[in-house]
Amino acid sequence: MDHSQAHRPTSGASAAELGAQLREARLRTRRLTEDLASTELLGPRLDIVNPVLWEIGHVAWFHEHWTLRHVAGRAPLIERADRLWDSSAVPHATRWQLDLPDRAGTFAYMADVLARQEDLLGTADEDARYFYELAIRHEDMHVEALTYTRQTLAFAPPVDLAGTPVPAAGALPGDAAIPGGTWRLGSTPADGFVFDNEKWAHDSILSPFEIARAPVTNADFAAFIEAGGYRTRELWSAAGWAWRESRDAEHPVYWLPKRDGVWTQRRYRQTEQLAPDAPVVFVSWFEADAWCRWAGRRLPSEAEWEAAAVGMPSADGARLARDRRRWPWGDASPSPRHANLDFTHDAPADVAAFPEGDSAFGCRQMIGNVWEWTSSDFLPFAGFAADPYKDYSQPWFGSRKVLRGGCWATSARIARPAYRNFFTPDRRDVFAGFRTCAL
Repeated sequence: MDHSQAHRPTSGASAAELGAQLREARLRTRRLTEDLASTELLGPRLDIVNPVLWEIGHVAWFHEHWTLRHVAGRAPLIERADRLWDSSAVPHATRWQLDLPDRAGTFAYMADVLARQEDLLGTADEDARYFYELAIRHEDMHVEALTYTRQTLAFAPPVDLAGTPVPAAGALPGDAAIPGGTWRLGSTPADGFVFDNEKWAHDSILSPFEIARAPVTNADFAAFIEAGGYRTRELWSAAGWAWRESRDAEHPVYWLPKRDGVWTQRRYRQTEQLAPDAPVVFVSWFEADAWCRWAGRRLPSEAEWEAAAVGMPSADGARLARDRRRWPWGDASPSPRHANLDFTHDAPADVAAFPEGDSAFGCRQMIGNVWEWTSSDFLPFAGFAADPYKDYSQPWFGSRKVLRGGCWATSARIARPAYRNFFTPDRRDVFAGFRTCAL
């Protein structure tokens, strides 16, 4: 393996497998956008969303930029493409005013890029395949973003995308005890494709701790609201209280005022009763932090979260073992038995669902269902160096919090245990919840 490959490993997927992944991601992008009305393709200008028409063009541009132009040296398929879709150069606020191709033209561009990628895949070497994997995962991220954009803008639910309805399974109270020891935080070249902010694995010393077996539920969070949590200043950090006041927040963003003793929520454009044992979702880091202060708990660090997810006890149970599992349940690839990933269901399931996905310590749903906020700031690991897509991590260090684990709309390619998601602590439009640790 040459120097570039050692620092940019791939999953080892064959050309045929990469082709299938390209088509799978594109099918999801199409299903999230092809039913929208023309007015919905642009929508209102908001800081937290992109216009859908711009976003799908950007996805195709990213594929073309890295695989056809950067790797294969091809000329741009559209002369003005960089001026339209380069997210590093096109200011967010201007994306609604661009002279974009219409939906048919954008879909034609997407199809043209995909066809040319498939033609070239058979001759792509290991270094080139890194960029295919990067582009596929980038589209995976936008598939999830398009899903929560539909929620943000109160569009209709996506059609023909999710699998079976969400099963009822109940609550899962209690904590798991995690022994202390040395934890190897981060990824290694043996893990296959990884993002630059995961590089590289390094030792982190953890004290013993106790972490909830499951995320905080809607019922748990409702108790905080009903106890006056949103109006109790001492439960909030200074930044959190300023955020709460600026939003006039009284409950999670999509919850509706309680009527006749029942909490409901807006889900896409419909009103539904809240499932009490499902994890609370669409909460900001500030709200998660305030709930913890009220409950006498705390958020886990990302090292603690990762150890609880894929760590194992030593033979005598006194400390963390040096070895780890590939996934919380073992080495087997994720399946609908293990986790609510890849649109297995069309919403978060109850926190007791998926017992076959338990970690070695008995923690459930560490992968899938909802992203989980951690206490950790999004910072580079020692020795960080940006990968070729330089704007992926570096511009955001120090301004965001780390989330782990993925959600129901996350691709299994993204929701690896070591993957570090990151958002500003005020964001409550993403599929994020949280689990907690004992003080």
